[in-house]
Amino acid sequence: MHLSLRLHFYGAARTVTGSCFLLETDATRVLVDCGMFQGSKTERELNYQHFPFRAAGISALCLTHAHIDHSGLVPKLVKAGFDGPIYATAGTVDLASIMLPDSGYIQEAEVNQLNRRNSRRGLETVSPIYTQEDAIESLEQFQPVAYGQWRDVAPGFRARYWNAGHLLGSASIEIEVASEGGEKPTRLLFSGDIGPDHKLLQPDPDGPRDLDYVILESTYGDTDRDATTIERRRRMLRDEVRAAMHPSGVLLIPSFAVERTQELLVDLMELMEAGELPDIPVFIDSPLASKASAIFKRHAKHLRNGSDLVQALESRWVRFTETVEQSKSIDRIHSFHIIIAASGMCEAGRIRHHLKAWLWRDEATVLFVGFQAQGTLGRILQDGASKVRIHGDEIKVRARMRTLDLYSGHADQPELKAWLTERLPVRRGVFLVHGEDPALKALQSSLADLEHAPDTLIPEIDDVFDLTGDRAVRIDRAQPRMPGSSAGHRDWHNDYAEMLLEINDAVEAAADRKSKGVIIRRIRDALKGETMD
Repeated sequence: MHLSLRLHFYGAARTVTGSCFLLETDATRVLVDCGMFQGSKTERELNYQHFPFRAAGISALCLTHAHIDHSGLVPKLVKAGFDGPIYATAGTVDLASIMLPDSGYIQEAEVNQLNRRNSRRGLETVSPIYTQEDAIESLEQFQPVAYGQWRDVAPGFRARYWNAGHLLGSASIEIEVASEGGEKPTRLLFSGDIGPDHKLLQPDPDGPRDLDYVILESTYGDTDRDATTIERRRRMLRDEVRAAMHPSGVLLIPSFAVERTQELLVDLMELMEAGELPDIPVFIDSPLASKASAIFKRHAKHLRNGSDLVQALESRWVRFTETVEQSKSIDRIHSFHIIIAASGMCEAGRIRHHLKAWLWRDEATVLFVGFQAQGTLGRILQDGASKVRIHGDEIKVRARMRTLDLYSGHADQPELKAWLTERLPVRRGVFLVHGEDPALKALQSSLADLEHAPDTLIPEIDDVFDLTGDRAVRIDRAQPRMPGSSAGHRDWHNDYAEMLLEINDAVEAAADRKSKGVIIRRIRDALKGETMD
């Protein structure tokens, strides 16, 4: 007889962030990932809401990797009453020990800024989701697990971690849930984030065969990068840097501080060493990237090309900036230089200050090297905005916008399909998660071509599925925290900011004071009409 088994999708459903899945029997509840929502303000507001489950009722947490969209709400979970073990690989434990406190610090700093603005406007103050101290306390519950070894994680649940090839310590997590009466256990595989074929520092992803269910990431489910190699990527990076070189200019690279920054650094130093690029100062303007680089250095012997990374980190052309004063001093450089700064989607951190300083200047280039979620400043710039608002100020965009999407830590559609093919048979179903609608639907369509293709489902946020029978059955659920149509899309905050910029443009473009007055009167009349309706 099978035990009752349910799977809840509390994040990364019809959107790329907030990874959080709950596996539940009548006796035990195990969480896989507890990530922060990023993207539009509508999605980010979910981080401030109460968890849709009782934190103290969770038996264990299994973490796929340390990226904040997979681990970023762990301190909130602990603060809310979760006191069980957090199972993660040694690499993930090391990275989480710097990334979670950094996340707490950023939240405290941003909330302090917001509260100053709110006080001036007569609005209520708010509290951070958690503090740096909360994050440090949560680290005590982490327990390292080795790849490839079964571990009992909770009554009736055991887990085995497989290298996902995405990031130092990243894993796909295989979970077996025991059945009663000697029947075969239910076998599930949570892919985590799957790395592409040509990662500089990570191995090819691995995993088991013969499963009941797979929960598969789909970030690039609609993309085919067409035979990318490290050599081709370096040539394209070289061409982008050469095109950006202006005697008094800058190349700004918004980049995730962990792994993406280190890969870029190795490629830039290799190109300089080979004479493909002149010697250029490269500023890594991220305290987190400095700490992460030290961890990568410690793990270098377990990384592909680890010796190249150590050499790049020690180059005389690489400068790590720790303090705010050091970061500000970069503004005084008047020759061409490269700045790599977090966050990768331009949503926080020092990159926003550099964008504010440079976006209005045509001698600047911004190079995007990773996924930009809908509603983020990075995506708005990538989509060609002529003006943006940063720290409350309106900035004209004159800088060149470029994208080099060959540094992604995610597999593309052919690689995801190949990875799943190696996992077959998958008897009872595949859930596609961690993607926006076009990527999810394209991957679903592509997987239908597989021989003995499993049922492929696209859950929405807060969906619950009964996994007890021969196939997954969606259970009626309470009102979701966010309609599926809102996930992974621009929201009203984006539209409002864009409208303010359009109003300013229209008023500025009006020929005279009378014309400007007509525009303002029409907007007021429209607003009055809306309130009367």
